Amino acid sequence: MSLFNLAYVRQQGGQFVLRVEDTDRVRFREDSERQLYDTLAWLGLHWDEGPDIGGPFAPYRQSERLDTYRPYVERLLAEGHAYHCWCSTERLAEMREIQQKTKQPTGYDRLCHGKTREERAALPGFSETPVVRMLIPDDVPLVFDDVIRGKVSAPRPDDQVILKADGFPTYHLAVVVDDHEMGITHVVRGEEWISSTPKHILLYRWLGLEPPAFAHMPLLRNTDKSKISKRKNPAARLTWFREQGYLPEALVNFLALLAYPPQQDAEGNDVEVFTFEEFSATFDWSKVNPIGPIFDLKKLEWLNGVYIRALPVGEFASRLLPYLEAEGVLSGSPSLGELGRLKLIAELIQTRIALLTEAPALVRPFFVPDEELQIDDDARALLKADAGQVLDAALAVLDDLDDRGLGLLGTGSGWSAPAIEAALRASIVEGLGIKPRLAFGPLRTAVSGARISPPLFESMEILGKASTLRRLRSLRGSV
Repeated sequence: MSLFNLAYVRQQGGQFVLRVEDTDRVRFREDSERQLYDTLAWLGLHWDEGPDIGGPFAPYRQSERLDTYRPYVERLLAEGHAYHCWCSTERLAEMREIQQKTKQPTGYDRLCHGKTREERAALPGFSETPVVRMLIPDDVPLVFDDVIRGKVSAPRPDDQVILKADGFPTYHLAVVVDDHEMGITHVVRGEEWISSTPKHILLYRWLGLEPPAFAHMPLLRNTDKSKISKRKNPAARLTWFREQGYLPEALVNFLALLAYPPQQDAEGNDVEVFTFEEFSATFDWSKVNPIGPIFDLKKLEWLNGVYIRALPVGEFASRLLPYLEAEGVLSGSPSLGELGRLKLIAELIQTRIALLTEAPALVRPFFVPDEELQIDDDARALLKADAGQVLDAALAVLDDLDDRGLGLLGTGSGWSAPAIEAALRASIVEGLGIKPRLAFGPLRTAVSGARISPPLFESMEILGKASTLRRLRSLRGSV
């Protein structure tokens, strides 16, 4: 919702308003608001007005605007568009159960309408503190214009509660009042709110207010076409993507593609990789697909890999730091030497990962002390009978390489990846007649401790001669 809101706002030169709609105190959570700020900021979806930065229509938390709603409720009551309801929750539950059992339309039966407090108190299921309900007329407008869907028909609503017993308005009244008071021109929300729109249009009509334009976005679906739910799918929680190592710009690109066609190049070909600025510049509500898109994590992973490979290597290394710190690979304050080494490693793995969380396993061997390097079971299981012979040959030839004047990654002589490769190929592949795939497996295991690792010869160069030889000797002692 925020992405499509903001794309239109930036194109039109408008203001993106972040309003915290916290009138449902039963579901209220203290940390939700901060999580909302952090996630939108991480995605680069920055708002122009909101609770944290203020604005001309503050406050922007509905829980702080209760005095604003009361006059509107009193007006609706005075003009006969609303009434008090004293029905207890138990009485309402019993009413709904009977309606369902008898297959009647569900909805409030208007027991309280037209009654005084005293008259209603004489009947069963009475609650001391009333709510306020809308009195839905027979001519309620059920068809409205949607900027995405065109003419939309909604089911007839029942007498919606607009003011709860705790004095808080429901969403339906609060958004109508706030959208008017804050000068909102476009409301973009999920399609589940289509059925509520007739109530909102009624409130605008009764209060003599001009309604905004409505855009109801499609709901995202799982691969089985069910609605994405936080209870069933962790991907419904935006913080999950950050935890999993997705880049925010990749996620923004992906979310845009879910309900919007790809960009076009000069030849009219589809372009799936684009920036938010490119998306906003060509944005058109008529192009939004109203059919609920499938949330394909494999497509997102591919897109994330594209964005990772496009990063300058220094920035890529910086993006890795939080994940390396979280896994204990590096401390929160790495030294300049460690940062320099990380940049060299980053260049080796940038094309090999699709998620930033894949990096710690590849980076760890470069920062762990030689004597603490653990050999993974699956890597050890792949060692062949000739592993000892390969390690002996490698130790002999590498020990003779000169490690003075080290020029990392690209010198071609001394202790450099090209020199290391040439020496090992001559000694093991040509000298022992072992195929490269088998020849270098034991060396990869010795150096990284893993079956999958960054390029072998470059890894050896970064580790240095002394460290490489210690690791080769360590594995040789156990095979």
